[in-house]
Amino acid sequence: MTGDEVLLRPAVASDSGGVADVWLRSFGAALPTVSRAHSDDEVRSWVRDVLVPRHDTWVAEVGGAVVGVLALSEGWLDQLYLDPAWRGRGIGDRFMALARRRQPAGLQLWTFQVNESAQRFYERHGFVAVERTDGAGNEEREPDVRYVWRP
Repeated sequence: MTGDEVLLRPAVASDSGGVADVWLRSFGAALPTVSRAHSDDEVRSWVRDVLVPRHDTWVAEVGGAVVGVLALSEGWLDQLYLDPAWRGRGIGDRFMALARRRQPAGLQLWTFQVNESAQRFYERHGFVAVERTDGAGNEEREPDVRYVWRP
């Protein structure tokens, strides 16, 4: 594998720090106007104790470094974050193909309404917006939108 080759593989416990780093950098870059509901330390604990061990979590790795994360649960795409420096290189497309293989009956997800690039990405991959809320149901209190993909 050369330095720029991206490997998608299941996450293991030792990936938790890299996954949290990617999540924090990506959230900050994509959603600068959204106030996070949890501190960096709380995010790191959640990744270590919940996301990696309890979800179908995958990482994109380049040269031993985590540059992306995908987390699934039954019928849901729970998390899809890429290191900002690695956006636009097809990793998200590869993660979507993987998600569809792992959840062939369909997927749904939530994203914030201010995240227009995420909405365009999901729509390009066949997701349809089915619900918009004022954010009262999420921890950030940020208006969001639920997307659904059916094969």
